Amino acid sequence: MAPDDNHRLARGAVDILPAGELDRKLALGRPLRVKLGIDPTAPDIHLGHTVVLGKLRAFQDAGHVVVLIIGDYTARVGDPSGRSELRPMLSPDQIEANARTYQEQAFKVIDPDPARLELRRNSEWLDMPMASLLELVRTTTVGQLLERDDFARRRARNEPISVLELLYPLMQGYDSVAVRADVELGGTDQTFNLLLGREIQRAYGQEPQAILTMPLLVGTDGSEKMSKSLGNQIGVSDPPSEIYGRTMSIPDAQLGPYYELLLAREPPAELGPRDAKRLLARELVARFHGAEAAAAAETDWDRIFVGRAEPEDIEDFWTVPTEGKIHLPAVIAEAFKVSRSEARRLIAGGGAHLDEVPVEEIDLRPDQVDGRVLRIGRRQFRRIRVRA
Repeated sequence: MAPDDNHRLARGAVDILPAGELDRKLALGRPLRVKLGIDPTAPDIHLGHTVVLGKLRAFQDAGHVVVLIIGDYTARVGDPSGRSELRPMLSPDQIEANARTYQEQAFKVIDPDPARLELRRNSEWLDMPMASLLELVRTTTVGQLLERDDFARRRARNEPISVLELLYPLMQGYDSVAVRADVELGGTDQTFNLLLGREIQRAYGQEPQAILTMPLLVGTDGSEKMSKSLGNQIGVSDPPSEIYGRTMSIPDAQLGPYYELLLAREPPAELGPRDAKRLLARELVARFHGAEAAAAAETDWDRIFVGRAEPEDIEDFWTVPTEGKIHLPAVIAEAFKVSRSEARRLIAGGGAHLDEVPVEEIDLRPDQVDGRVLRIGRRQFRRIRVRA
């Protein structure tokens, strides 16, 4: 492989572990088996997932075979990364439905050609006899598992850690054994699991995998990693207008990371933040829905937020935070002279929008609301202004 290809595969990565290991693997002169596991714990993939999926596609384009593992078995446990409590267990029907949509949406980024992709489910090997499970758990000590950052924090706070959660890193590591991974990709929050996978491969007599970690994409709130549970996500299957609107709502400070992680380039220097967001929004909609849908989404945005931006068209509504939060049902009730129960019904029915993004959370920080256009129905608008 040419040095330029090596550089392209490393671009944007946070860590490549151990140092020099990926270069050594690439020097073997054969297609590598590059693994990524995704647990179908929710029905949709968002842009945060596409960061690592995009890197997986780069390995495909460089001539390697990618192994995408749909974690239908590990989803029964739930990855404890960043969690302070045990995840609720999903039903087999939920997992199966989520697995189907994950697969369909992942194919919006990676090439489904069987010559370049091996699609697996880890129920193929994790539904194992007790003797095999005992062999797996012998590879790792409890001390090793409790070194994991989130487990260590929970122990320090005397919070419970279930044996089920301790099994998760072992199960993920065994995935690497089952598919004989040369390289594993993941987010920075997966570093412990990925390194443990090397140790488990070694215990089973395999050459340990190289590890490449990618940054976590911050959500539209500008502070937390993108997550459906936090309501700050942009889903790859969202309607074009929602992808466009949510992209326009990201903080200016996130333009650099969004361009780098999603488009692999810097924002155009000649564009201001608003126009750079417009370009980003167009490209993201076009990626998942096509150029025609992107143009239509931008036209709709301009009709509402540019064509109606005169003061006489959109009236300002001033509000004051309560205990540091903006309670949207109260704002809607006061701004549009409706009852709070009607405001809640509007939100629950998808009839309330902030910058054309449906309202899902009812309590938001002031910076998530200030200056944004609140719409109910088709023609009622207020621009929210927050007083300190």
